[in-house]
Amino acid sequence: MGNKFLKFEYLLLFAVFTIATCGLVYELVAGTLASYLLGDSVKQFSFIIGVYLFSMGIGSYFSKFLTKNLLNTFVEIEILVGLIGGLSSVILFLLFETAFAFQFILYFLVFVTGCLVGLEIPLLMNILKDKVEFKDLVSNVFTFDYIGALLASILFPLILVPKLGIIGTSLFFGMINISIAIVLCYLLKSELKKVKLLRAKAIFSFLVLLVTFFFSENILSYSEGKLYGENIIYTNSTQYQRIVLTHNKSDYRLYLNNNLQFSSADEYRYHEALVHPAMSMAKKVDNVLVLGGGDGLAVREILKYQEVKKITLVDLDEGMTKLFKTNQVLVDFNKNALNNPKVTVYNKDAYIWAKETKEKFDVVIIDFPDPSNYSLGKLYSLNFYSTMQQLLSTDAVVVIQTTSPYFAPKSFWCINKTAMQVFPQIDAYHAYVPSFGEWGFTIAINGFRTNFNKVNRTVDGLRFYNYQFEKFNYFSKDMISKDIEINRLDNQVLVRYFDEEWGKL
Repeated sequence: MGNKFLKFEYLLLFAVFTIATCGLVYELVAGTLASYLLGDSVKQFSFIIGVYLFSMGIGSYFSKFLTKNLLNTFVEIEILVGLIGGLSSVILFLLFETAFAFQFILYFLVFVTGCLVGLEIPLLMNILKDKVEFKDLVSNVFTFDYIGALLASILFPLILVPKLGIIGTSLFFGMINISIAIVLCYLLKSELKKVKLLRAKAIFSFLVLLVTFFFSENILSYSEGKLYGENIIYTNSTQYQRIVLTHNKSDYRLYLNNNLQFSSADEYRYHEALVHPAMSMAKKVDNVLVLGGGDGLAVREILKYQEVKKITLVDLDEGMTKLFKTNQVLVDFNKNALNNPKVTVYNKDAYIWAKETKEKFDVVIIDFPDPSNYSLGKLYSLNFYSTMQQLLSTDAVVVIQTTSPYFAPKSFWCINKTAMQVFPQIDAYHAYVPSFGEWGFTIAINGFRTNFNKVNRTVDGLRFYNYQFEKFNYFSKDMISKDIEINRLDNQVLVRYFDEEWGKL
């Protein structure tokens, strides 16, 4: 009898481990998917974690009203958690473009999943309370619960999303949830009522998830086709972002986490405006640093200057730089720039890399994504620009992509004002890029100079920039914003500005 109870206890404790692992995975899937589709990852994760924990509390509260057939109820809930959690990402992807209240559906699914997970642990403790001493019961249940949560948090970014993708991950863990229910139906059949019906429900639910998992790539392609409205020719989920490349007639477009990064029809305007003012003004261009710009398009423009001896590119995502080194369509766009012997690529966090490197650079091109969250906002902070200043040779030139002065003037001038605290000579300019509208840049010289219009070198063959800087640094009234704060690490006011301005569009 003792061995039977021991087996019973261990089975249910293993179920606790699975519940914790799967529950946290569903939470992470919802947060990641929300940040992909809605942006502002900090806000989305914060809201989802709050809703999930709140709903777990609600579930725990209502567990006290469940007093009959506890083991059957536990297995039923395990099946429901697996089915709802497993299918959640599929539902959200399919409904993003059609549902009127996408966010309501998102948080409703999180709430339901959290309630069900919150029900399970108290139910389990009630099932075991007469079979295990209370102190052992509590310590064992919460030990397995926390270990499962740790495992999920480690596996999710390092293995699950890169290998299975968001949809595949939720379906896979849904099947794990239901597999536990199936195992319990077989091994504890003498303890369960109407075990054949319960087993049939579990097996049917497992098959639903399995078939959906088999067609997950088709589902993702269909949903992304609706989302982007273009022919998708490449997709990949890296550790850091979802990369989608689309093709429509002669136009190729790259999206990162649902945000357009460039259109092949007009990217030359952006990259010529980003690179050539700085390259033409600098006293020398022997050693050039590019931060961000993993597509290699800025590097392509820099390589047009024969004087350049070395280019260092620092981009966090190896998946991004590898794609632009190997995909023939994209290699044609950047003219094989990332495979040029002058170019060294580091896949590291630019914030950390800048603090560690000892090199000095003549030109720095900063081409980070827009400051839509705090992890990106730190790369536009006073602290980061102070670090960058230490990497500059005398009279070095720095240029920063500074979002749109038309759509987001507060954000634009916040970046400009922050950089002004560090660099002695600074100016701002903008260029029209049809895919984005008016787009802005901040340029700085690590020394004192009265004339930004002086040109020290040019190259032939540019399609847009004409080396007449004075034509690009005039701002109309609707692109001016005053009373702007400096973006510091401890306030990240830029992220708030950015969210306010772009959130209106």
